[in-house]
Amino acid sequence: MEGSALGKREFDHKFFLVREDVLPEAMKKTLEAKALLEKGSAESIWDAVQQVDLSRSAFYKYKDTVFPFHTVVKEKIISLFFFLEDKPGALSKLLGIVASSKCNVLTIHQTIPLQGRANVTLSLDITEMNVDMDELLAKFRRLEFVAKVEVLSSGG
Repeated sequence: MEGSALGKREFDHKFFLVREDVLPEAMKKTLEAKALLEKGSAESIWDAVQQVDLSRSAFYKYKDTVFPFHTVVKEKIISLFFFLEDKPGALSKLLGIVASSKCNVLTIHQTIPLQGRANVTLSLDITEMNVDMDELLAKFRRLEFVAKVEVLSSGG
């Protein structure tokens, strides 16, 4: 099965954000049926597909492959802003706290240090985080080179 679609592991798949108007009708109806099931407006898959005029086979074909955007937003993702002194190993120490807290780095953006300071923005998946948010922020603030840390946004 290696190399076939069935043999692919979940993290081997690529995902795309696609506008609704370019989706095939069966995918749109699958999303509608899933929404009915989620809201409790349909008692069963059969009931949901009947309400949206979709075949059960099409529903089963797409149900695990198409998701509404709001389900992605529900992921536990946080963006943090740091104002750091430009010291060797500073970013490494920040990332060490991220790793020891079981967070996953999604993005890192660092500006060029000016006047001995740099801005760093980290986007983290905190799904598996093993400390609460206040403790994580306190760990960052205890670092001697962290002048400022702020939560920019949170999806979870």
